[in-house]
Amino acid sequence: MHTLICGSMAYDTIMVFGDRFKNHILPEQIHILNVAFLVPEMRREFGGCAGNIAYNLQLLGGSPLIMATLGDDGGPYLRRLGELGLPASHVLQVAGTFTAQAFITTDLDDNQITAFHPGAMNHAHRNRVEQARDVELGIVAPDGREGMVRHARGFHEAGIPFMFDPGQGLPMFDGKELLEFMDLADYAALNDYEAKLLQERTGQSLEKLAGRVQALVVTLGERGSVIYAEGQRWDIPSVKPEAVVDPTGCGDAYRAGLLYGIAQGYDWPTCGRLASVMGAIKIARRGGQNHRPSRAEIGEGYFSHFGHRVW
Repeated sequence: MHTLICGSMAYDTIMVFGDRFKNHILPEQIHILNVAFLVPEMRREFGGCAGNIAYNLQLLGGSPLIMATLGDDGGPYLRRLGELGLPASHVLQVAGTFTAQAFITTDLDDNQITAFHPGAMNHAHRNRVEQARDVELGIVAPDGREGMVRHARGFHEAGIPFMFDPGQGLPMFDGKELLEFMDLADYAALNDYEAKLLQERTGQSLEKLAGRVQALVVTLGERGSVIYAEGQRWDIPSVKPEAVVDPTGCGDAYRAGLLYGIAQGYDWPTCGRLASVMGAIKIARRGGQNHRPSRAEIGEGYFSHFGHRVW
Protein backbone atom coordinates (compact mmCIF):
# COMPACT_ATOMS: atom_id res chain seq x y z
CA MET A 1 0.00 0.00 0.00
CA HIS A 2 1.16 3.50 -0.86
CA THR A 3 1.37 6.89 0.79
CA LEU A 4 0.10 9.43 -1.75
CA ILE A 5 2.20 12.60 -1.67
CA CYS A 6 0.26 15.54 -3.14
CA GLY A 7 2.36 18.66 -3.46
CA SER A 8 4.87 20.58 -5.50
CA MET A 9 7.80 19.39 -7.53
CA ALA A 10 10.27 22.17 -8.17
CA TYR A 11 13.78 23.13 -9.11
CA ASP A 12 15.51 24.98 -6.27
CA THR A 13 18.15 27.53 -7.11
CA ILE A 14 19.96 27.96 -3.80
CA MET A 15 22.30 30.85 -3.09
CA VAL A 16 24.37 31.48 0.03
CA PHE A 17 24.90 35.02 1.29
CA GLY A 18 28.09 35.17 3.33
CA ASP A 19 26.72 37.61 5.92
CA ARG A 20 23.52 38.21 7.88
CA PHE A 21 20.43 39.83 6.37
CA LYS A 22 19.94 41.89 9.53
CA ASN A 23 23.20 43.71 8.86
CA HIS A 24 21.90 44.98 5.52
CA ILE A 25 18.20 45.64 6.13
CA LEU A 26 17.49 48.85 8.02
CA PRO A 27 14.21 48.53 9.95
CA GLU A 28 13.48 52.25 9.69
CA GLN A 29 13.86 52.07 5.88
CA ILE A 30 11.80 48.92 5.33
CA HIS A 31 9.14 50.92 3.44
CA ILE A 32 11.67 51.73 0.70
CA LEU A 33 13.54 48.44 0.73
CA ASN A 34 16.05 48.15 -2.09
CA VAL A 35 18.85 45.73 -1.31
CA ALA A 36 21.12 43.42 -3.26
CA PHE A 37 22.93 40.43 -1.76
CA LEU A 38 26.15 39.21 -3.33
CA VAL A 39 25.87 35.42 -3.60
CA PRO A 40 29.08 33.94 -5.04
CA GLU A 41 27.88 30.42 -4.19
CA MET A 42 24.92 29.04 -6.19
CA ARG A 43 23.60 25.63 -7.13
CA ARG A 44 20.48 24.06 -8.61
CA GLU A 45 18.75 21.20 -6.85
CA PHE A 46 15.74 18.95 -7.28
CA GLY A 47 13.13 20.01 -4.75
CA GLY A 48 9.49 20.78 -4.10
CA CYS A 49 7.60 19.43 -1.12
CA ALA A 50 6.23 16.33 -2.86
CA GLY A 51 9.59 15.44 -4.33
CA ASN A 52 11.42 15.93 -1.04
CA ILE A 53 8.88 14.08 1.11
CA ALA A 54 8.77 11.14 -1.30
CA TYR A 55 12.57 10.98 -1.42
CA ASN A 56 12.83 10.80 2.37
CA LEU A 57 9.95 8.36 2.73
CA GLN A 58 11.66 6.00 0.32
CA LEU A 59 14.87 6.21 2.39
CA LEU A 60 12.84 5.04 5.38
CA GLY A 61 11.49 2.05 3.48
CA GLY A 62 8.06 3.50 2.79
CA SER A 63 6.14 3.31 -0.47
CA PRO A 64 5.59 6.88 -1.71
CA LEU A 65 3.45 7.72 -4.70
CA ILE A 66 3.86 11.28 -5.98
CA MET A 67 0.92 13.29 -7.33
CA ALA A 68 2.28 16.51 -8.79
CA THR A 69 2.85 18.56 -11.94
CA LEU A 70 5.91 19.45 -14.03
CA GLY A 71 6.39 21.86 -16.93
CA ASP A 72 8.02 21.59 -20.34
CA ASP A 73 11.39 21.61 -18.58
CA GLY A 74 10.45 18.65 -16.37
CA GLY A 75 12.49 16.06 -18.28
CA PRO A 76 15.47 16.02 -15.87
CA TYR A 77 13.17 15.52 -12.90
CA LEU A 78 11.32 12.67 -14.61
CA ARG A 79 14.64 10.98 -15.36
CA ARG A 80 15.65 11.41 -11.74
CA LEU A 81 12.45 9.75 -10.53
CA GLY A 82 13.21 6.83 -12.81
CA GLU A 83 16.75 6.54 -11.46
CA LEU A 84 15.41 6.57 -7.89
CA GLY A 85 12.72 4.01 -8.64
CA LEU A 86 9.94 6.46 -7.72
CA PRO A 87 6.77 5.98 -9.83
CA ALA A 88 5.81 8.91 -12.05
CA SER A 89 2.37 7.57 -13.01
CA HIS A 90 0.64 10.52 -11.31
CA VAL A 91 3.15 13.21 -12.27
CA LEU A 92 1.45 15.34 -14.95
CA GLN A 93 3.60 17.28 -17.41
CA VAL A 94 1.73 20.47 -18.37
CA ALA A 95 2.55 21.88 -21.81
CA GLY A 96 3.32 25.58 -22.08
CA THR A 97 4.50 25.97 -18.49
CA PHE A 98 7.71 25.98 -16.51
CA THR A 99 8.22 23.55 -13.65
CA ALA A 100 7.76 25.37 -10.35
CA GLN A 101 10.98 27.12 -9.37
CA ALA A 102 12.23 28.45 -6.04
CA PHE A 103 15.08 30.95 -5.77
CA ILE A 104 16.36 30.71 -2.21
CA THR A 105 18.97 32.91 -0.53
CA THR A 106 20.25 31.72 2.85
CA ASP A 107 22.33 33.82 5.25
CA LEU A 108 24.79 32.80 7.96
CA ASP A 109 21.99 32.53 10.54
CA ASP A 110 20.09 30.10 8.26
CA ASN A 111 17.44 32.74 7.58
CA GLN A 112 15.99 32.43 4.10
CA ILE A 113 14.53 34.80 1.51
CA THR A 114 12.68 32.93 -1.23
CA ALA A 115 11.12 33.95 -4.54
CA PHE A 116 8.82 31.29 -5.97
CA HIS A 117 7.38 30.85 -9.47
CA PRO A 118 4.51 28.30 -9.36
CA GLY A 119 4.34 27.50 -13.07
CA ALA A 120 2.89 24.03 -13.64
CA MET A 121 1.91 23.86 -9.98
CA ASN A 122 -1.09 26.06 -10.83
CA HIS A 123 -2.50 23.06 -12.70
CA ALA A 124 -2.32 20.67 -9.73
CA HIS A 125 -6.13 20.40 -9.69
CA ARG A 126 -5.97 18.42 -12.91
CA ASN A 127 -4.74 15.46 -10.86
CA ARG A 128 -7.34 13.54 -8.86
CA VAL A 129 -6.81 11.55 -5.67
CA GLU A 130 -9.36 9.01 -6.81
CA GLN A 131 -7.14 8.14 -9.79
CA ALA A 132 -4.54 6.59 -7.47
CA ARG A 133 -4.83 2.96 -6.37
CA ASP A 134 -3.74 1.04 -3.28
CA VAL A 135 -3.37 4.18 -1.14
CA GLU A 136 -3.63 3.91 2.66
CA LEU A 137 -2.36 7.34 3.72
CA GLY A 138 -1.79 10.73 2.15
CA ILE A 139 -0.56 14.26 2.60
CA VAL A 140 -1.69 17.55 1.11
CA ALA A 141 1.50 19.61 0.98
CA PRO A 142 1.99 23.08 -0.59
CA ASP A 143 0.73 23.08 -4.17
CA GLY A 144 -1.58 25.04 -6.42
CA ARG A 145 -4.47 26.58 -4.46
CA GLU A 146 -7.28 24.74 -6.21
CA GLY A 147 -5.26 21.54 -6.20
CA MET A 148 -4.83 21.61 -2.43
CA VAL A 149 -8.56 22.07 -1.92
CA ARG A 150 -9.52 19.30 -4.34
CA HIS A 151 -6.96 16.86 -2.99
CA ALA A 152 -8.08 17.40 0.60
CA ARG A 153 -11.71 16.81 -0.36
CA GLY A 154 -10.68 13.84 -2.48
CA PHE A 155 -8.88 12.14 0.40
CA HIS A 156 -11.83 12.76 2.71
CA GLU A 157 -14.41 11.46 0.24
CA ALA A 158 -12.30 8.35 -0.40
CA GLY A 159 -11.98 7.69 3.34
CA ILE A 160 -8.17 7.89 3.15
CA PRO A 161 -6.55 9.48 6.22
CA PHE A 162 -4.28 12.37 5.32
CA MET A 163 -2.04 15.06 6.74
CA PHE A 164 -2.65 18.74 6.04
CA ASP A 165 0.73 20.46 5.56
CA PRO A 166 -0.03 23.99 4.32
CA GLY A 167 3.55 25.29 4.53
CA GLN A 168 4.18 28.36 2.42
CA GLY A 169 0.73 27.87 0.86
CA LEU A 170 -1.07 28.81 4.07
CA PRO A 171 -1.41 32.55 3.25
CA MET A 172 -3.51 31.66 0.17
CA PHE A 173 -6.43 30.66 2.41
CA ASP A 174 -8.72 32.58 4.74
CA GLY A 175 -9.85 31.39 8.16
CA LYS A 176 -12.97 29.62 6.94
CA GLU A 177 -11.04 27.69 4.31
CA LEU A 178 -8.32 26.71 6.77
CA LEU A 179 -10.91 25.38 9.21
CA GLU A 180 -12.37 23.28 6.39
CA PHE A 181 -8.92 21.78 5.77
CA MET A 182 -8.57 21.01 9.48
CA ASP A 183 -11.98 19.34 9.57
CA LEU A 184 -11.25 17.23 6.48
CA ALA A 185 -7.77 16.20 7.61
CA ASP A 186 -6.79 13.55 10.15
CA TYR A 187 -3.43 15.15 10.96
CA ALA A 188 -1.86 18.59 10.53
CA ALA A 189 1.79 19.67 10.55
CA LEU A 190 3.06 23.24 10.69
CA ASN A 191 6.12 25.15 11.79
CA ASP A 192 5.84 27.64 14.63
CA TYR A 193 5.28 30.64 12.35
CA GLU A 194 2.58 28.83 10.38
CA ALA A 195 0.91 27.75 13.62
CA LYS A 196 0.71 31.39 14.75
CA LEU A 197 -0.70 32.45 11.39
CA LEU A 198 -3.26 29.63 11.50
CA GLN A 199 -4.43 30.79 14.92
CA GLU A 200 -4.62 34.40 13.75
CA ARG A 201 -6.63 33.59 10.61
CA THR A 202 -9.05 31.16 12.26
CA GLY A 203 -9.39 32.99 15.58
CA GLN A 204 -8.87 29.70 17.40
CA SER A 205 -6.24 28.64 19.90
CA LEU A 206 -3.77 25.87 19.16
CA GLU A 207 -5.58 23.64 21.64
CA LYS A 208 -8.93 24.11 19.88
CA LEU A 209 -7.37 23.54 16.49
CA ALA A 210 -5.74 20.36 17.79
CA GLY A 211 -9.20 19.13 18.77
CA ARG A 212 -10.25 19.14 15.12
CA VAL A 213 -7.66 16.51 14.11
CA GLN A 214 -6.23 13.31 15.52
CA ALA A 215 -2.84 14.98 15.85
CA LEU A 216 -1.46 18.48 15.40
CA VAL A 217 2.32 18.76 15.04
CA VAL A 218 4.22 22.03 15.43
CA THR A 219 7.93 22.12 14.63
CA LEU A 220 10.15 24.57 16.50
CA GLY A 221 13.46 24.31 14.67
CA GLU A 222 16.40 23.60 16.96
CA ARG A 223 13.98 23.59 19.93
CA GLY A 224 12.39 20.38 18.68
CA SER A 225 8.68 19.95 18.09
CA VAL A 226 5.38 19.51 19.88
CA ILE A 227 2.67 16.93 19.13
CA TYR A 228 -0.88 17.44 20.38
CA ALA A 229 -2.78 14.15 20.17
CA GLU A 230 -5.08 11.93 22.20
CA GLY A 231 -5.71 14.75 24.64
CA GLN A 232 -2.00 14.98 25.45
CA ARG A 233 1.01 17.07 24.55
CA TRP A 234 4.33 15.46 23.72
CA ASP A 235 7.48 17.58 23.60
CA ILE A 236 9.86 16.04 21.08
CA PRO A 237 13.54 16.97 21.44
CA SER A 238 15.59 17.98 18.46
CA VAL A 239 18.42 15.73 17.35
CA LYS A 240 21.88 17.25 17.20
CA PRO A 241 23.07 17.01 13.60
CA GLU A 242 26.58 16.19 12.45
CA ALA A 243 26.71 19.70 10.99
CA VAL A 244 24.34 22.53 10.17
CA VAL A 245 24.81 23.01 6.44
CA ASP A 246 21.47 23.79 4.76
CA PRO A 247 17.95 23.94 6.25
CA THR A 248 16.27 23.59 2.84
CA GLY A 249 13.96 20.58 2.90
CA CYS A 250 14.32 19.81 6.63
CA GLY A 251 10.58 20.20 7.19
CA ASP A 252 9.88 17.78 4.36
CA ALA A 253 12.28 15.21 5.83
CA TYR A 254 10.54 15.62 9.19
CA ARG A 255 7.12 15.04 7.62
CA ALA A 256 8.36 11.90 5.90
CA GLY A 257 9.32 10.57 9.33
CA LEU A 258 5.84 11.34 10.63
CA LEU A 259 4.16 9.67 7.66
CA TYR A 260 6.29 6.56 7.97
CA GLY A 261 5.55 6.31 11.68
CA ILE A 262 1.82 6.74 11.15
CA ALA A 263 1.77 4.07 8.42
CA GLN A 264 3.64 1.69 10.72
CA GLY A 265 1.32 2.33 13.66
CA TYR A 266 4.03 3.82 15.91
CA ASP A 267 2.98 5.84 18.95
CA TRP A 268 3.25 9.62 18.68
CA PRO A 269 6.50 10.08 20.62
CA THR A 270 8.18 7.53 18.34
CA CYS A 271 6.78 9.22 15.23
CA GLY A 272 8.11 12.56 16.41
CA ARG A 273 11.54 11.24 17.34
CA LEU A 274 11.95 9.48 14.00
CA ALA A 275 10.91 12.70 12.27
CA SER A 276 13.55 14.60 14.26
CA VAL A 277 16.22 12.11 13.21
CA MET A 278 15.29 12.63 9.56
CA GLY A 279 15.44 16.41 9.90
CA ALA A 280 18.88 16.21 11.50
CA ILE A 281 20.19 13.94 8.75
CA LYS A 282 18.94 16.31 6.08
CA ILE A 283 20.30 19.56 7.57
CA ALA A 284 23.84 18.16 7.42
CA ARG A 285 23.69 18.01 3.60
CA ARG A 286 23.07 20.60 0.93
CA GLY A 287 19.79 20.53 -0.99
CA GLY A 288 16.60 18.67 -0.26
CA GLN A 289 17.57 15.32 -1.80
CA ASN A 290 21.32 14.82 -1.49
CA HIS A 291 21.51 12.91 1.80
CA ARG A 292 21.75 9.16 1.25
CA PRO A 293 21.65 7.26 4.54
CA SER A 294 20.67 3.60 4.45
CA ARG A 295 17.65 2.48 6.42
CA ALA A 296 20.01 0.74 8.83
CA GLU A 297 21.95 3.98 9.36
CA ILE A 298 18.72 5.85 10.09
CA GLY A 299 17.82 3.19 12.66
CA GLU A 300 21.25 3.47 14.28
CA GLY A 301 20.88 7.24 14.42
CA TYR A 302 17.58 6.83 16.23
CA PHE A 303 19.11 4.36 18.69
CA SER A 304 22.13 6.54 19.42
CA HIS A 305 19.95 9.54 20.30
CA PHE A 306 17.03 7.87 22.08
CA GLY A 307 18.48 4.68 23.53
CA HIS A 308 16.06 2.19 22.01
CA ARG A 309 15.51 0.76 18.56
CA VAL A 310 12.75 1.73 16.18
CA TRP A 311 13.50 -1.30 13.95
